[in-house]
Amino acid sequence: MATNSNYIVKVTDAKLMDVQKALEQAGIKVRSIIEVFKEETATEKG
Repeated sequence: MATNSNYIVKVTDAKLMDVQKALEQAGIKVRSIIEVFKEETATEKG
């Protein structure tokens, strides 16, 4: 029997489709991805 699990993943510099492709390439079946929150992050100035 298959089990459904829900996860929250925070990423930087990745698009939704990039995350889905990476998970599927790792052999993880993706049912859906929902963008919950988008925040601007400060970049370091050198």
